[in-house]
Amino acid sequence: MATTTKIQPRALVRASGGPRYAVALAVDALGTGLLRPFLLLYGVMVLRLPAPVTGIAMTVGVVVGLVCMPAVGLWLDRGARSTVVAASMLVRVLGVALLLATPAGHVWLFATAALFLGIGNQAWPAAHAALVATVAHGRERDTALAGCRALRNAGLGAGALLATACLAGGTTALQALAAVTGLAYLTAAALAWSVRLHAHPAATPAKDRDDGPAPRMRTLLAANVVYAFCLNVPEIALPLVLVTQLHASPVWSAAIFVANTVLVVTLQVPVTLLMSRFSRQTVLALAGVVLTVSYLGFLAATSLGHSWSAPAVATVSVVCTLGEIIYAGSATALVTALAPAHVLGRTLARFELSTGFGLAVSPAVITALAPHGSAALWGSLAAATLLSAGAVATEKDQGTRLSGYCRRARGGS
Repeated sequence: MATTTKIQPRALVRASGGPRYAVALAVDALGTGLLRPFLLLYGVMVLRLPAPVTGIAMTVGVVVGLVCMPAVGLWLDRGARSTVVAASMLVRVLGVALLLATPAGHVWLFATAALFLGIGNQAWPAAHAALVATVAHGRERDTALAGCRALRNAGLGAGALLATACLAGGTTALQALAAVTGLAYLTAAALAWSVRLHAHPAATPAKDRDDGPAPRMRTLLAANVVYAFCLNVPEIALPLVLVTQLHASPVWSAAIFVANTVLVVTLQVPVTLLMSRFSRQTVLALAGVVLTVSYLGFLAATSLGHSWSAPAVATVSVVCTLGEIIYAGSATALVTALAPAHVLGRTLARFELSTGFGLAVSPAVITALAPHGSAALWGSLAAATLLSAGAVATEKDQGTRLSGYCRRARGGS
């Protein structure tokens, strides 16, 4: 199996879609970081909506946005690449414009804006992965996907920090942040569209061309729903536990979030390169084991005295972030390796549908389990994740197809 051991910045940018596309990703992430973490506050402070109503409207927008994924998959399988990425950004421009035009108290207009934002947020990952898979192949593609994730997290973190500094301006500042977000999405869409990348079957390398049926991936998709919970642990589970159960300062939650962002930005590519010596299926199973260990660590940390629990939780969060990094570096890469070229879009759409579903239900599950104690929350997450990791490790259909892919890649190297 071919592996990559060195980080070559120029090659990484080229494999990720080129300089213009990298700038588009950075601008899009910066704009997203300005608004997405504070969308709830926008509904409450600017539009004067009750917090529960605002939260429900946002959830509905995300869930209904998942309905677009089959159409996105079909569009990608017709060869579209940069056009779909640009469209996912333009849809969010429409959402921001509608948000700015919504009068105070109009919950349905806010819900519609959240829907357009949700459609863009759900469609983007599949379109982006398909674009990178068209430009790069084999382990170079895995590294490119990891590099893009690191770049995106850097943009999200920078945007969130900038927005936090501006929040002292109240409702005016929130409206200004929304307007800047819309401009950022529009700029990113123009840059992404200018790449003008379209996939043609004749241009697909022989080693990647496969006319077989779309992989079923039932086990992988089911496991991915559980794995996706880890993405909401730093933002939802840990702040909830630290503030409401351990009565710790909110500073701990903020520090954990910042540390998570920094670790993803700095370690995503190196860890993905390090894991490239193993099969993607094995690495994904390992991610589940690491996440399980972290959940059990949180269970142990919350049982300590209050003076020790918060620092212990913060320490264990590093292990959880490492599991997240391993998961993010292997899951999409595994799916792109499993998928025949002619159904890559639909396969990625199904995978992102499972990720989106996991992200949509995880807040409700976490907040429902937390009041029943640490054992109910962390014990349940640990058991479900370990079961998912075992299912991924023993799935024969994935291993058989992936082994065939690796043999083709090695033969063409």
